[in-house]
Amino acid sequence: MTTAPTSLHIADARRALTAADPALARAHAQTPDFEWRLRTGGYEGLFRMIVEQQVSVAAAASIWKRVVEGLGGEITPESVLARDFETLRTFGLSGQKARYGHEIALAHVDGRIDFDHLERLSDEEAIARLTALKGVGRWTAETFLMFCEGRHDVFPAGDIALQEAIRWADGAAARLRERDVYARAEIWRPHRSVAAHLLWGWYGAVKRGEVALEEPPL
Repeated sequence: MTTAPTSLHIADARRALTAADPALARAHAQTPDFEWRLRTGGYEGLFRMIVEQQVSVAAAASIWKRVVEGLGGEITPESVLARDFETLRTFGLSGQKARYGHEIALAHVDGRIDFDHLERLSDEEAIARLTALKGVGRWTAETFLMFCEGRHDVFPAGDIALQEAIRWADGAAARLRERDVYARAEIWRPHRSVAAHLLWGWYGAVKRGEVALEEPPL
């Protein structure tokens, strides 16, 4: 099973990234050491990501707490399928998210996806299997593989924060389009997940006012 990179691996990867791409030097210099943001995996991990999308951090925590309590602490495909949509909605879920939870659970039960052995698939195979599920877009699939499976070389190019951080790093006037971000990130293989964590960390520090962003002249 894939495990999250250790602190030593992250440090080595950051050095390799800045050596391969000097544009990351500012991000590296202004971002302290960080740990991998590893989350619960499997069906529970993906369902939680769906639940938390498009709501505030506080709202997501509150809704997920109600989901866990409503399901008796057992977040499995079987426990979700045992409740109808209306019951799931009493936990604070929208109708759409309740349907997605059911659909993903059913996909696991009928064998369209096997969360117990997803790590056996390559990154692209796993992304394809995940995005075939209703309610799971490519960004969700990629962040799931990063945060819930600890995969080392995934880059969610559709993430706006990452696009903006890349713009800062490159001193560009406009953000790259998603397809161009994938191309831009090729130089960061095989450490693209660490590059994403680094850029997210830098972006957050700038937005919180912890570091000053002085963009280089165009």
